[in-house]
Amino acid sequence: MSGHLRWLAFILLLSLFCIWVATPPEFKGVQAEACAAATDEQLAQLKCSENLEIDSNGDGLPEFVLNITQSLGLDLVGGLRVLLQADIAADSFSPEDLGETANNVSRRVNALGLTEATVQVQGRDRILVELPGVRDPQQAVATIQQTALLEFVDFGGLSNQVVGLVGAEIVTTEQVALQQGRALAPGEDDPLAARRAHPVSGLPFRTVMTGAGLQAASAVLSPPQGTGGPEWMINFEIKEEFQEIFGGFTGDRIGEPMAIVLDAEVLSAPIIQAQLPTGGVITGQFTEEEANTLALQLRSGALPIPLRIESTQEVGATLGRESVRLSVQAGIVGVIVVLAFMLIYYRLPGLAADLALVVFIFLNIAVFKLLPVTLTLPAITGFLISIGTAVDGNILIFERIKEELRAGLSLDAALKAGFNRAWTSIRDSNLSTIIICGILFMFGQTPGASIVAGFAVTLAIGLVLNLFTAVIVTRTFLYVLVGLFRGPIENNRAVLGA
Repeated sequence: MSGHLRWLAFILLLSLFCIWVATPPEFKGVQAEACAAATDEQLAQLKCSENLEIDSNGDGLPEFVLNITQSLGLDLVGGLRVLLQADIAADSFSPEDLGETANNVSRRVNALGLTEATVQVQGRDRILVELPGVRDPQQAVATIQQTALLEFVDFGGLSNQVVGLVGAEIVTTEQVALQQGRALAPGEDDPLAARRAHPVSGLPFRTVMTGAGLQAASAVLSPPQGTGGPEWMINFEIKEEFQEIFGGFTGDRIGEPMAIVLDAEVLSAPIIQAQLPTGGVITGQFTEEEANTLALQLRSGALPIPLRIESTQEVGATLGRESVRLSVQAGIVGVIVVLAFMLIYYRLPGLAADLALVVFIFLNIAVFKLLPVTLTLPAITGFLISIGTAVDGNILIFERIKEELRAGLSLDAALKAGFNRAWTSIRDSNLSTIIICGILFMFGQTPGASIVAGFAVTLAIGLVLNLFTAVIVTRTFLYVLVGLFRGPIENNRAVLGA
């Protein structure tokens, strides 16, 4: 019994934490915003500490507040819908190129932290992007649309002229090759004509390697050097198949400048100090935001097809709020019916199952917020279905207990046998459904099918948590209740629903 009491204490503490996460005190968040916007004279009245954390006791010690919000999908919270149009003639690229462009856009969107974003191909030359709850639409659209054509350009022999070229737009052999496949719109000037060519030969600068040769890229803060402070830069690694080309070039040009060019603009032109077969750094006096955005674009790869914005539309959440209200009402009614059925039909075990189901619900909501999981209507559906699976596991246990009691086993033996023999059925049924959720999640990575992934995620989380609540939590509550009411149970087995 002592073991079950220890489990009970753990479950109660876990439940309190989950309830706290699931229903955070809103007034603290409001007060925190007020503190952040307060003047010096108002800080004392609001009882804010100097670091803008809440000090509701007025003792100078800020309280710990975990600011947790639930991520909602476009159908619930609104957001931005962007239609992107290929900026070259439709007959100059294949459907595979358009699909790869959509995949790159999807990777950029996910790296921005916009979960449950929808990216799908429309027709022969369009891509539709839906971004739920975007905070900075301009930054998101710019990051998605940016082609991020990174080039490592040969600046050999230009040591005295490098300074004048940094920050300028230049024309390269790679840009010329790309422009040949792009149809200019009527009246549009050739963008390459305004860019600077090689000052000696008058020809385009030679591109040694593009960003297609990058294996990885990440924004890092350089250590302080001399009197200057740390600067943001991008570490990059070269793919194995490009290492011979890049390593050979840098090995032959030690002591010469090499330009790092992004979308025709020379970011920097460092002197090659050593052979760089596997990678190096990109510098350019970046801010933190610029460095992170550039690293994201380089990791995602240059878009095979340049894109322009055809239209943008802000999507309201009026329909979403109504959908949420109806979904919540349906969920509450369903849970109440299930709780009543379990209590009426199974009596004392039903009470244990009801308590375990309440723990299961709050545990799911807490996990959704802590991961976080973006809730859409399909995701909410997956959660509601997982509630049914949680009850199903308890029914298997209780029916097995009733069978053991009818077979003449004692109360303690029946309880032990019921949980032990029902466990394999619960485990196998949940694992088989989790496998299906994994398959749905993989197919949900296809652009346009992210709502399937949301359904699979919430259902899988519920199934995993059910393995804990249906066995450990229900067992703990049932054994504690049996210990409290053992006398009435021994005299009347009907209390157990038998």
